[in-house]
Amino acid sequence: MNTIPRSALILGLAGLLPFLWGAVTVLRPELAAWGQMNLGGRFIGPYVQLFYGAVILSFMSGVLWGFATKATGQTATASYVLSVIPALWAFFMTGGGPTTAAMNLIVGFLGLLLLDWHFWRLGLAPPWWMYLRGLLTAIVVITFLPLVF
Repeated sequence: MNTIPRSALILGLAGLLPFLWGAVTVLRPELAAWGQMNLGGRFIGPYVQLFYGAVILSFMSGVLWGFATKATGQTATASYVLSVIPALWAFFMTGGGPTTAAMNLIVGFLGLLLLDWHFWRLGLAPPWWMYLRGLLTAIVVITFLPLVF
């Protein structure tokens, strides 16, 4: 069963909107100006992307923690330890300016994908998990590229 449940796919794709909006407002100054006037500076460009990226890495730590609850013994202990890495990465690695923070978030999301794969291989994540996570991670990483280049 590799089919992503419709609700998970829709919510996952909806969760990309702040990343996409941030990238568009980096690439299109007129949209950034509109966003600045109507939404405020926190909700445009690198600000929305970097803040939301840290939030999502932290959220994903909680998801991995939930997967860890399915494990037992040493596997459970290791899974709990691994599950907190994305949140700690976001906390410690999102300073230093927008370019550095964006690079660190790209690394964080790619590292998260490896953790997703590990939990999936252990049978702790649903069978469709890597299809969803691969898609979402690819889009998130692409949205950070305008901040890096």
